[in-house]
Amino acid sequence: MADTIAATTTRKVYWRLLPLSILTYLLCYLDRINVGFAALTMNKDLGLDAAVYGLAAGAFYWGYFLFEVPSNMILEKVGARIWVARIMITWGLLSGATAFCVGPWSFTIMRFLLGLAEAGLYPGMLLFFTYWFPDWHRARIVAGFTIALPLAVAVGSPTSTALLELNGVWGLAGWKWMFIAEAIPTILVGIFFFLFVTDRPAQARWLSDEERTWLISTLEDERRLIEARGKVSFWESFWNPKVLTMTLNYFGIVTASLGLLLFLPQMIKQLGLTNMQVGWVALIPYLCGAISMVIWGWYSDRINERRWNLFIACVVAAVGLIVAGQTIGTPWAVVGMSIAAIGLYGSKGPFWTFPSMILTGTAAASGIAWINCIGNLGGFIGPTAVGWAKDYTGSFASGLYVLAGFALLAAVSTFGLTLKSPVPHPELAGVPAE
Repeated sequence: MADTIAATTTRKVYWRLLPLSILTYLLCYLDRINVGFAALTMNKDLGLDAAVYGLAAGAFYWGYFLFEVPSNMILEKVGARIWVARIMITWGLLSGATAFCVGPWSFTIMRFLLGLAEAGLYPGMLLFFTYWFPDWHRARIVAGFTIALPLAVAVGSPTSTALLELNGVWGLAGWKWMFIAEAIPTILVGIFFFLFVTDRPAQARWLSDEERTWLISTLEDERRLIEARGKVSFWESFWNPKVLTMTLNYFGIVTASLGLLLFLPQMIKQLGLTNMQVGWVALIPYLCGAISMVIWGWYSDRINERRWNLFIACVVAAVGLIVAGQTIGTPWAVVGMSIAAIGLYGSKGPFWTFPSMILTGTAAASGIAWINCIGNLGGFIGPTAVGWAKDYTGSFASGLYVLAGFALLAAVSTFGLTLKSPVPHPELAGVPAE
């Protein structure tokens, strides 16, 4: 009987929350990275060289950094339904407003404001999942949610480059149409999120009384087991050695990932392709990343092992970036980028199981946001490093080697993550892991 209740409850929660969460983050990431495709024509219009573009595009992450922890603390207080909807609507409006930038300064300011608006979405959703999913589902749920990253590139690549072809319609450049058209769905889904989402299991009328009771008691048992091993306070969540190690690891992953992502279209363009062809070829690495993310997350949950899965993913990413650097300007570089994407996105599921092993309650809200906001400073460092290296050497190769170094830094940091979940797997609630 308990097995049946557990299975039906988790199935309902998955179908209720995961598809909308994936759509939410897909639109978020699409509005974050479409600037890489806009750069194919926008840079000339706004007077941006590679270094200025990298610096300006990366300004997003300074805004993200400043408001990440406060945003997650607000979400903990008011609930995901209200706060995520607010995030989506404001970032949609600002993303659309990027179409009206006229030069480097206005572009940089708009990217910074976009980061402020979006701050808290990703860590907020991760925190939200801890309210709904038991420990032994977390790598899969994070991988399922984060699959929106490579899917955003996969969907956004042909969509964004197709919108560039609207150049001149009603007197607007194609990149302006791209920003406007891709912002509209974000605003609409933000409104839907407000109307549809339930904040906590206790409020879930779409679960039966038995299902709701099972889920609440299971998650409460988990919380007690984690806190019995040593409760981390709000302030400790910023300087706890394990949290700092997680932050270092994530910084390396994000620096490598976004340094590659924001220059990927320009790197592929060197193969002599049209803008539309660039969009289709850019699909390849991120389809590989999407498949890797799902399989790696499932496998990590299946064997209940996190650290070595994370280490191997970081090493694979570094190898792929080195291969891409060695072969830049040839089709083999796309192979290297695909290998890098397999490692970078495969790391997501195993990595995000670590914070919930030691953090609960308010400390989880602050700690998850802290890890994400420091890590996402890599979104400034990576593109800036690649842009400067390109202007200085005339090639993207040296920038790719720098990114490989950050991926190796992430791999080395995994040796400091010796955590194991105190939650029995999966005997706590007597439900099979699959």
